[in-house]
Amino acid sequence: MSTPPDPERTPGWVDEIYAGVRYGLAGRVIAEQQSPYQRVTIIDSERYGKGLLLDGCWMTAERQERHYHEAIVHPALCGAAAIERVLVIGGGDGGTARECLRHPGVRQLDLVEIDGLVVSWSQQYLPSIGGSAWSDPRCQLSVGDGIAWVRAAAAASYDVVIVDGSDPAGPAEGLFNRAFYEDCRRILRPGGVFATQSESPEAFRQVHLDTVRLLRDVFGHADPLYGWVPMYPSGWWSWTFAASDGRRYLAPQPERAAAVAAGCEIWSPRWQRGGFEAVPAFVERALLAG
Repeated sequence: MSTPPDPERTPGWVDEIYAGVRYGLAGRVIAEQQSPYQRVTIIDSERYGKGLLLDGCWMTAERQERHYHEAIVHPALCGAAAIERVLVIGGGDGGTARECLRHPGVRQLDLVEIDGLVVSWSQQYLPSIGGSAWSDPRCQLSVGDGIAWVRAAAAASYDVVIVDGSDPAGPAEGLFNRAFYEDCRRILRPGGVFATQSESPEAFRQVHLDTVRLLRDVFGHADPLYGWVPMYPSGWWSWTFAASDGRRYLAPQPERAAAVAAGCEIWSPRWQRGGFEAVPAFVERALLAG
């Protein structure tokens, strides 16, 4: 979806270019390789530390990642009826797994990432993002197709399913469609919560709206939460949470929230309330119109 960055065009800068806007960091490329699925780039920036791009799109950086990983994890894990078994699709940098495993109630986390190079380079160059997740015995890493994993999983086998994928293009394209979402609903236990990143309502307006509408149709209940990841297109980002038995993701369970809140930089119950309430007028009108 984006034009690949060209470090030689603007010496000393690494850019993602999308829809006529450049989102760049002062820094340099320190590793780059074409995997079987995408071009994987590691950079070292002045402001945000080391970072990861896939096919020229910003994914994460050492001093940005908490804006994203705390937002996608804690509303789901503080809202589900139980959290013993968690599935993360994507998330090869390890940040989502790390935040999930901060919850003592998690007994098993299956992390399914399609690109082994993303995992190995994240472990090598971005070890602080995955942190202790990589050595936690509860984390079971599988390098493979997350769509196939969900399709093959038994019904009602997970308490929480989190989709931590890139933009809906290339290897992540299949993570944004009805068949995949229906399989995710099928493998959730009663009281389960589904979570996905749902793009920027500014830079990817139609994708964002279509994702929320489709999740509401499939699960019955779905709501976007709004926050920011300054290095992403527009800086304004969203995550959408869904459940079949009500909007249980809106209100964090106090005991679970207390177990993780002190270690968070962005997420808190108060921040979460504001994020769910911060629906812009154009999104609210579009969703009401169906």
